[in-house]
Amino acid sequence: MKKNGIESKLTGMEGDPDLQFLLQGGDLLKVLSPSWKKTRHLKLQEDCKTIWRESKKTFKSSQTFPVDSIAAVRLGRQSEGLKKNTEEHVEGRCFTIVFKGRRKNLDLIASSEEESGCWVRGLEKLISRLDNLSANQAKDHWIFSCLSKADKNKDSKLSQQEMKNFLQLLNIGLDDDYAEMLFKKCDKSESGYLAGAEIEHFYNLLTHREEIDVIYGEYAKTTGFMNAGNLVEFLTKEQREKVTLADAQKIIEKYEPDEQAKGKSLLSKDGFLMYLHDPEAMVFNPDHKKVYQDMQQPLNHYFISSSHNTYLTEDQLKGPSSTEAYVRALLKGCRCVELDCWDGSDNEPVIYHGYTLTSKILFKDVIKTIKEYAFKKSDYPVILSLENHCSVEQQSVMAQHMSSILGSALVTTPLGDGMPANFPSPEELKGKFLIKGKRLNKLEASFADVTEEADNTDVTEEEDSSNEADDQPAEKSKKNLKLAKELSDMVIYCKSVHFNGFEDARKNQSFYEISSFKEGKAVKLAEESANAYIRHNVEKLSRIYPAGSRTDSSNYNPVPLWNAGCQIVALNFQTACTELDINQGRFLINGKGGYVLKPAYMRDGATEFDPITLTRGDWLQHKTLHVMVISGQQLPKVNQKKSSIVDPLVKVQIYGVPADVAEKETSAVANNGFNPSWNENFRFDVYVPELALVRFLIEDHDSTSDNEFVGQYTLPFNSLKLGYRHVPLLNRNGDKLPSAGLFVHVMVLDAE
Repeated sequence: MKKNGIESKLTGMEGDPDLQFLLQGGDLLKVLSPSWKKTRHLKLQEDCKTIWRESKKTFKSSQTFPVDSIAAVRLGRQSEGLKKNTEEHVEGRCFTIVFKGRRKNLDLIASSEEESGCWVRGLEKLISRLDNLSANQAKDHWIFSCLSKADKNKDSKLSQQEMKNFLQLLNIGLDDDYAEMLFKKCDKSESGYLAGAEIEHFYNLLTHREEIDVIYGEYAKTTGFMNAGNLVEFLTKEQREKVTLADAQKIIEKYEPDEQAKGKSLLSKDGFLMYLHDPEAMVFNPDHKKVYQDMQQPLNHYFISSSHNTYLTEDQLKGPSSTEAYVRALLKGCRCVELDCWDGSDNEPVIYHGYTLTSKILFKDVIKTIKEYAFKKSDYPVILSLENHCSVEQQSVMAQHMSSILGSALVTTPLGDGMPANFPSPEELKGKFLIKGKRLNKLEASFADVTEEADNTDVTEEEDSSNEADDQPAEKSKKNLKLAKELSDMVIYCKSVHFNGFEDARKNQSFYEISSFKEGKAVKLAEESANAYIRHNVEKLSRIYPAGSRTDSSNYNPVPLWNAGCQIVALNFQTACTELDINQGRFLINGKGGYVLKPAYMRDGATEFDPITLTRGDWLQHKTLHVMVISGQQLPKVNQKKSSIVDPLVKVQIYGVPADVAEKETSAVANNGFNPSWNENFRFDVYVPELALVRFLIEDHDSTSDNEFVGQYTLPFNSLKLGYRHVPLLNRNGDKLPSAGLFVHVMVLDAE
């Protein structure tokens, strides 16, 4: 097995000097404090997906981390650690590896600016290439990596023991007799080890998909192959696609690996499987990957991906605050971030969770980070939700920083001429920042000759965040803080006001006045006054935030709040959990731009829609969903112990209006995470498909304790593709598991 060639080919970086630099590796200084800077040798391993790190102690220790665990690479002294622990003169030699999830940054100093640039460029290219590997490349990549690990003596051969190690790494539990039989079947040379073509034969036996044989065999009617006509029949009958003969020819041209078959316009079984693995043919409708919705509607007609206490990387009481938390949220498509602002030393405002032991970061550093990362994943507007506890003096500093750093991208006057009557659209606000916070007066005062009386209420945002009951009014005794005019004038479309009931809001609240609701109060309104809440949200924006009791940064279920038309349902993005999976599924569509258009019946001021009672209306479109869970492929190990093999089961869950919420599960398959087979059928009734989400969850069955999470994938019901489909799987952090997947059959029918 020639390693570098295969791997660089898989990543599409053959001959790239930056890849060669990473493969060669080099010494870097790891920085933990002003006095703690230790040499670490970093090197890209031959699999091109793992970084090897070795310390230079007397007793050397080494460890590895996968390239796909990196969220971003930041050149310069941008992290809190490097700013605090290094001098300005090393700026060009510094870089930070920001990891996904809660793993701590790696702050590093290279020996020269040139080397620092090579590391950053090389890692960024590698991350991008690995993200874009095809499913088949990812599978080969993963199996190659497992082979390399199993080949202990690195002789490019597999002994019988090494083969057993390989199977365990692949998550396959085989009894010794079967493993021995498989080994002998492949050991044609009877040499006691597998090499070259024998390993390839072994690989082919492992990756054989019986269910694909059956489907392919039914349509391969041209001397054992599929011709274009056979493929059209499969795509129309099974996949419910509208395709022509010319479309089928293009598929054969693109996916058939055998040149002879391709020359005769035939599709082999390998080509057929390659097509089924393509993202365009998977369970998620490819038409919904790009921006396909009307983005010219008023801003409040969209669900908006939103984060709570964005600056925190862990819990709410003592965890670190970090600009990297904003990087992670924005790279996941978040469009509303929170800034909890307090007076800092040297007249520089800071961000942290007040009255707790969470660490502090500079307000200006956060604004710079937001400016840098705001529009890398989406062009649509970012809302800066200010929870302002600062003195007037430091509020002025906040305004100066936002003005100088964000420049013309900051909306400081209404769009168009005169006083607006409604929100602008996400399309009109592309590349713009909106400030959400208190304002001294009504926006109308900007257009009047007379100055309105100042609104002298408390400038803090989360008014109900103390421990009083959710249905109690805000504390009257709370200290009123004054508001700096410069900061007040930056609040245009999102003026924070207290909620005093739907009737009061209808009579007295302007369209741009937004209320924030603690989750308990919001859920109660959504359950008891759903239609009134929906109508309120046709005219205004609502922001929901987690209860103060969630000190562990846990999350609440966002679905009932979306069902009530609430747009800014803020979650703790730093916490991997089911609720965040659902949020990611909701915003999977429309270019992952963080804005999803609400259904028409939630944009109509006279709507009668109520998700609880479900009276008759356009929203009732009763469908039956039929899902056959067929098989799984290359599921990851939950327990990294070599001998641990998963016993996977699949849960199919529906989230939506209460009548649609359901869950069904398969039986568990013992000791097989590599290619488990279920072939189990489920049926669901879905009454309001526009609000429904489907979640495929795989767990490792445990009869003595709770099942453990293996992988999941969530998508909107209306984005399902029909027929035989592969389902990609995401890990706990919401990132793609490179080679894992489910194979299912989906059918949606109109209910009689």
